[in-house]
Amino acid sequence: MIRYLFFITFFCVIVTFYALSNQGGLLGLQPEENEELSAGSATVFMQSGIAFGQPAPSLTREQKNAFGVGNTFFNQSWVAAGNTAKGFDGLGPLFNAQSCSSCHRRDGRARLPVDDTYPKPGFLMRMSIGNTLEGGPIPDPSYGGQLQDRAIHGIDAEGDIEISFEYFAGEYPDGTTYELRKPVYRYASLTQGEIQARHFSPRIANHLVGMGLLEAIPDQTLIDLSDPDDLDGDGISGRINYVPHVEMENQLVPGRFGWKATQPTVRQQVASAFSGDMGLTSELFPNENCPPGIDCDQLPNGGNPEVTTSQLNRVTSYVSGLAVPVRRDWSDQSVLRGKAIFRELNCNACHVEKLTTGAHAEIEQLSHQVIRPYTDLLLHDMGPDLADNSPDFLATGQEWRTPPLWGIGLFEKVNGHTNYLHDGRATNLEEAILWHGGEAEQTRDAFKELTVEDREALIKFLNSL
Repeated sequence: MIRYLFFITFFCVIVTFYALSNQGGLLGLQPEENEELSAGSATVFMQSGIAFGQPAPSLTREQKNAFGVGNTFFNQSWVAAGNTAKGFDGLGPLFNAQSCSSCHRRDGRARLPVDDTYPKPGFLMRMSIGNTLEGGPIPDPSYGGQLQDRAIHGIDAEGDIEISFEYFAGEYPDGTTYELRKPVYRYASLTQGEIQARHFSPRIANHLVGMGLLEAIPDQTLIDLSDPDDLDGDGISGRINYVPHVEMENQLVPGRFGWKATQPTVRQQVASAFSGDMGLTSELFPNENCPPGIDCDQLPNGGNPEVTTSQLNRVTSYVSGLAVPVRRDWSDQSVLRGKAIFRELNCNACHVEKLTTGAHAEIEQLSHQVIRPYTDLLLHDMGPDLADNSPDFLATGQEWRTPPLWGIGLFEKVNGHTNYLHDGRATNLEEAILWHGGEAEQTRDAFKELTVEDREALIKFLNSL
């Protein structure tokens, strides 16, 4: 009897041992507690094609109503002044898009246009003749701060951009080959004469999830993460881009949003997009984007300002309240192995895994949340291959803000593509890693030295985010 009980007990222990190991237990890697909750209480348990457009679950009924109204405004197509759509008129005279959602479809990421059709939603070309540390880029005197490929009736658009590619072949030490593409731009049908700008920066509209949470990260956290002189000697020297806060009399504060961290708040980011991309004035940016030779005072407008304070606030509430989708397969052993490799390669030196928000001024539920955005919101030198050579406030022509990685595994499901980096040149995550240089050069080279299985594990981990 004793021998029988011993056998049964031993058998149960063995079964339990292997069951735990297969779930990341005794023999395997284990996930951290709540690792799947990318945004704390602002995490949404959705993985479908509309996963980026959901309100944070913790919002009150009143906040969700404001979110819904903002969503309507976000998707609204604006028209030229003088049309019947009162309240949504004043578009242009020059513009790149008619609605927020035409660039951020399903609140997601745009792709690099692959043909010469116009317009090119979600793609734009910034241009400048110079830069000042406190005032930012100096616009081209004829074409302004970005090329506008659309215009209202009776006004000429500024021109078009034709895109082609250069291709580069490469090979891993194990013999596996790869190919990278680099966009090449040509300006066509220009209507304002020769472009005088010396600096050009192509941009792809990014996904919008979790922006309210990123806004709530304390300034001191960014200061603590920064290491502009690389005092710790790890080769990583993240810097803050100090930019004007329009509603604080242009006081210079840490930038958080945009490819070079040039906007400090969600509200200013939204108002800037209304102005630069759609030609719509607001209380933050009251001046029309007027082409040379045109007296915009003689053109009808949609009011003064064209985007009312209420509309601006509602769109801000909408963008700020967007939830972050839950992680997928976070406890899978290959995903956990990929996370370990992510750390071994020092990817988390810039793509910081875990941060804690401070107090959010408008949405209390976003305050004091443990989040996993995989960013430090700082500027990093990414080397000459990714450089746009366009300084932007304190950002040099080789520096880019570390983009948050949360949600990247859903790009294909939400937006039907896997274009990455500031200009969409990378067609998958592997290519995005291979383009890294500058401060990330050692990490990139170490990635190349990995086995095929370890490279696949790292990519699987990234796709789980």
